[in-house]
Amino acid sequence: MVEDQLRNRGIDDERVLEVMGRLPRERFVLPGDQSAAYDDQALPIQAGQTISQPYMVGLMTQLLDVEPTDRILEVGTGSGYQTAILASLAGHVYSIERLDVLSELAGRRLAELGLTNVTFRVGDGTLGWPSEAPFDGIMVTAGAPRIPPALVEQLADGGRLVVPVGGESHQTLTVIERRGQTTIERPGIACRFVPLIGQAGWNPRDELDAP
Repeated sequence: MVEDQLRNRGIDDERVLEVMGRLPRERFVLPGDQSAAYDDQALPIQAGQTISQPYMVGLMTQLLDVEPTDRILEVGTGSGYQTAILASLAGHVYSIERLDVLSELAGRRLAELGLTNVTFRVGDGTLGWPSEAPFDGIMVTAGAPRIPPALVEQLADGGRLVVPVGGESHQTLTVIERRGQTTIERPGIACRFVPLIGQAGWNPRDELDAP
């Protein structure tokens, strides 16, 4: 996985490669999918959600440019795999998930792996985590119809937000960097994530009505 899917496709941050090479991805997928855990594909997890393909996980992590002392906000805990990678690279991770079952399962997995520098919360991730802001980096692991304003506001000066932005079925992976009171927006590759549900994202009616 590391050599073929990551390094050969431009993921060259050695810290990211090292962490992804040692974390047991099979612990984060459904029992019936463990044999495919390291394949170049997204896989289903509980509650109708997905774990992203390894390349996308590596790319988003590299784009966030995490430093060992950083405070990171993750919007969309999901299986906890991306959370575990961020926790292995950062000082502390704050992870918000809207589905109780996913947050609980992810917390259990990370505890079993000895990753204790994560604070979990169930809630609307599109609003961020104001009481813990600002953050050196924010990662959104679901597709947003627009860039959530609260997340930009909660970035520290020099901080980065990595978020898929676009329609319900296809998005563009976008990096927003805060420089004082201004932001620099850099669109990247096309991608496909489950919808980001929340006040500043999609709502259940949007999911049904989107073209």
